[in-house]
Amino acid sequence: MRKVLFYFLSAVVLATGCTQHKSQKHEVIVKSAILPGDSAHYGLACDGSTDSILVFLPFSCDRLDTFDIIRARQQQHIYGRPHIGDELAVIVNPDDREEALMVINLEDLKGTWCYQVMPRLIGTDQMTSRMRRRMVEHIPDSMRQMLLTPREYTLQLKRNNTAMHYGGMHRHTTSDELTPVEYPKVRFYTEWHLYNGRLILKADTISGFSKDGAMPVSDTVDIAFLTKDSLVLRFADYTQSYYRKRESTNP
Repeated sequence: MRKVLFYFLSAVVLATGCTQHKSQKHEVIVKSAILPGDSAHYGLACDGSTDSILVFLPFSCDRLDTFDIIRARQQQHIYGRPHIGDELAVIVNPDDREEALMVINLEDLKGTWCYQVMPRLIGTDQMTSRMRRRMVEHIPDSMRQMLLTPREYTLQLKRNNTAMHYGGMHRHTTSDELTPVEYPKVRFYTEWHLYNGRLILKADTISGFSKDGAMPVSDTVDIAFLTKDSLVLRFADYTQSYYRKRESTNP
């Protein structure tokens, strides 16, 4: 009887420790934030997790799960490194409920991600890459450095499932009409979700609809790589690499 009581109390203490750890960082996922049909399990990483085992506390707090993550690690389906108290999304093997096929660290995914964008010469869409390269080579070095300057674009994934995507010129100026180069337009993402281990980015949404009242445009993206400082997203027709932009702090 004493052993049973001991194990019960140990489980309670462990669960409490997991839920309270980093309590200032976490916002519990509410049901409205989870898309219908999403089979992922959401919860916290707990003490006892290793490179081969994940100890996981679901947000229901009704149990502790232990998942085998050896195959997921071998297949590079562990995105971000789980630490105690980190918020995770776990895809469980439907044929083996004790194995996780994918683990995504949401603490690592959220934040401000940046990437550099190069401009292109206006009116060269129909040219081959070789012709464009030759045209650039004939531009004087001083003018080339002035015109072909990279700009930083930013994608923010916030804790309340809102997103921001911005870059390039924020307002139109007279000089824009005179410049021979243009920067790619960005899709203004305003909302993000995970769905079965994939990232859903919705654009121009207001209360679930686009600005003109139509269904929102969305991109379904694969997470190809994720660490504290690096992110690679695989879109339908291209792959984009990002670096994390830290919040500046005053000394």
